Amino acid sequence: MSPSRILVLRVADRSKLAGRRLLGLSASLTVFVLGASAFLAAPAAFAAQGPVGLGTAESFAVLAGSGITNTGPTTITGDVGSFPTPTETGFGSITLIGTNHAGDAVTQGAKNDLVTAYDDAFGRTPVTNVPVELGGSTLPAGVYKSGTFGLTGTLTLNAEGNPNAQFIFQAGSTLITESNSRVVLLNGADPCRVVWQVGSSATFKTDSRFVGDVLAYTSITAQTSATFQGRLLARNGAVTLDTNTITNANCAVPASVTPSPAPSATETTAVPTGTPTASVTPGPATSASPSPAGTPEGAFGPPGAPGDGTPSGTPGGPSLPPFLAVTGMTILALLGAGLALLHLGGVARVAGRRGSKPRTV
Repeated sequence: MSPSRILVLRVADRSKLAGRRLLGLSASLTVFVLGASAFLAAPAAFAAQGPVGLGTAESFAVLAGSGITNTGPTTITGDVGSFPTPTETGFGSITLIGTNHAGDAVTQGAKNDLVTAYDDAFGRTPVTNVPVELGGSTLPAGVYKSGTFGLTGTLTLNAEGNPNAQFIFQAGSTLITESNSRVVLLNGADPCRVVWQVGSSATFKTDSRFVGDVLAYTSITAQTSATFQGRLLARNGAVTLDTNTITNANCAVPASVTPSPAPSATETTAVPTGTPTASVTPGPATSASPSPAGTPEGAFGPPGAPGDGTPSGTPGGPSLPPFLAVTGMTILALLGAGLALLHLGGVARVAGRRGSKPRTV
């Protein structure tokens, strides 16, 4: 074989080797970028979602489908009502700072909005599957799902300084809190952005101290001295109370929702907006495991927590990659797709060269 022929073959071999190395590098970069994009895109998609809007149910603290029953001295800050069964018993011992709408048109509209909110919470993604027992956990913002939820001890919700942090819990069936259990808000967590979607019924045992809006498909039962910062909203069943304190969270109404009529001046003066009564302030948490840098806000968090007045569509966290309006993809996702196409194009070119120019010696 002539020296020139050997030189040509060596150059061709080196070119092929360089091509293979380039393809390998391209493949590695593609895998890395696509993996990073998948990791970052999920939180960005979640953060971009606004809070679960309650519509006209926003002003309600207790809303039921088949009646409200109360035993003992109960204090409710917010409106109450029940539809289609407007039965109410034991209201003589209720201190109501709000309006009793019974089964009027306002209640009926609120029930319709409750169905919409329930379906919204049910469909939120991305979902993280967690064990039944929530006690002893410290959770960042997210959507958490289990067949049932139980709470023994303390659940800490850590917003990590993000005023738009949302905590959505999806229970396929029941939610049951044990006696003396509590929910603690940490690092700016907002009770307005805590939602519990319950597939059947919720039961809160004695002295439970709970935070968030409970959207139950069937019924809600609050045992003696259970206290709430949030709402008890039952789609179809009854709400049963026993010497409870219920304060609907001071939440900004999303821009797309028509606010309910403002309460009268006497109602506003009687209980300052968003301020729980003294009986709902628990002692310091003992079983929670907050991050060292965080200081617990207390089991019910601060009145008027950060995030009030923030537009519902405001993404949380400046470090997340922006979504492109037309594609709905992150910039990283598009970059990864481009690298993948580049890699596939290189493979096709090498295969084409091998097929069209067989090596001869």
